Amino acid sequence: MELRLAAHNWMRPEPLEVTLERLARYGYEGIEIMGEPDKYEPKETRRLLEKHGVRCWGAVSIMLQCRDLIHADHYLRLGSIEYLKDCITMVHELGGEVMCIVPSEVGKITPMADPETEWGWAVESLKQVADHARKQNVRIALEPLNRFETNFLNRHDQALCLADAVGEDVGVCLDAFHINIEEADPYEAIRAVGSRLTDFHIADTNRRAPGEGAWDWKKLLKTLDEINYTGCLTTEFVNPSDRSPLGGDRRDAGTEGSAEELKFIRDHGSDLQDNETYSASFEQTAEYLKSCMPQAAS
Repeated sequence: MELRLAAHNWMRPEPLEVTLERLARYGYEGIEIMGEPDKYEPKETRRLLEKHGVRCWGAVSIMLQCRDLIHADHYLRLGSIEYLKDCITMVHELGGEVMCIVPSEVGKITPMADPETEWGWAVESLKQVADHARKQNVRIALEPLNRFETNFLNRHDQALCLADAVGEDVGVCLDAFHINIEEADPYEAIRAVGSRLTDFHIADTNRRAPGEGAWDWKKLLKTLDEINYTGCLTTEFVNPSDRSPLGGDRRDAGTEGSAEELKFIRDHGSDLQDNETYSASFEQTAEYLKSCMPQAAS
């Protein structure tokens, strides 16, 4: 198995060039860029990617309050479909391969309709999104989240069922943090998804950088190797905010974000991070995973 690292960039609001310079410094191959098409003009973004030698692996949907494929408001569902289509077009224009989709608003855990109705909304909406993705030569991957972040799509078998209902070319994205919470056996969940695994997000059991929690990363990487997963491992650690006296000195983050960005980050239990701490987590992720690769273990 070849270690192919990518990273999300939603965890710290900063200029894209700052992110790309960091990724290049620590040997990351790609970026799974946040799904905000209005922020990333294709020509300038491609220039920055080429300058730093980092490619666009894909994008991830940022499902804020106004973005939800199973919302009771018909017009809000339509807007969410168009939003995801725009994200997919962005991935295509940046030369990316995958679009990771969370179908419902992150943080919404109360249903708006009965299960059959919500499922129907999801299938109907995603079929339109998938049709657009095929035209753009981008593969979509459905990501289940833990029950504390969504009431819809929590496990691998649910994601596979939804993918089957949308189209046989639709994949699944698993996240090490979420499957640690929701799956009876996370390793078997990976094996069950098998060739449908299109993307894999990495963070430890406490959502910190790999090596700071309880995951057996050698076994996890070996399991991915066994199913012949060849995509990127996309870093998505979320360093928790410690507001207790144990948090020590709190350095100025040196950055600021919009109200929506800050809400999204804080809803994940984090806050604005200073550049030094944030960069150290990227470096640790790369070095730790290298030491856990199946070749190194043999």
